[in-house]
Amino acid sequence: MSSYTIRNYTPADEKSWLRCRVLGFLDTAYYDSVERVKPPVSAPGFELVATDEDGTVVGVLDVSVDGELATIETVAVHPDRRRRGLGRALLAEATARAAATPATTLDAWTRDDPDTLTWYRAMGFAESDHYLHVYANFYTDNTEPKRAIAERRPDLSPMVLFLHAKLAEEEQLRKEFARVHVCRRFAMPL
Repeated sequence: MSSYTIRNYTPADEKSWLRCRVLGFLDTAYYDSVERVKPPVSAPGFELVATDEDGTVVGVLDVSVDGELATIETVAVHPDRRRRGLGRALLAEATARAAATPATTLDAWTRDDPDTLTWYRAMGFAESDHYLHVYANFYTDNTEPKRAIAERRPDLSPMVLFLHAKLAEEEQLRKEFARVHVCRRFAMPL
């Protein structure tokens, strides 16, 4: 581990941070959790990176602090740098920093990846709460999305929806939603 440095994140790290996070999440249940800009963490929270000898970000750990609760918002290690103690070293630094805040608990929410669950348990975390992330995907089963929105279900809260609409609705939909893209088909004769 001597060739790695753990330090505070700086804005100059953003591109490398984003790449590390995407690659670190790619083989996990968060494979589709892609960010185009780094989500900010407000003080007294903090943002840590592990960098290699070239200054490339190879590990990230962001912690938010809200009163007595510190929450790991992001933790990822580049797949080519795993199993070298980077995650453990980032967590040790984060734990020390969190202890210097009003927080009395450090928590993290994650999905059901066996390796991730094993890591959290090995680091001393214990499971304390659960809820479901449910994805209704047309390409898995073309009836899933319609079942998900067919009627209001108080126990099912939409967080992100990816929808198809007719081009004739573009003007209205752009007024209603921040992100609307025109999906274009390209073809060429053979």
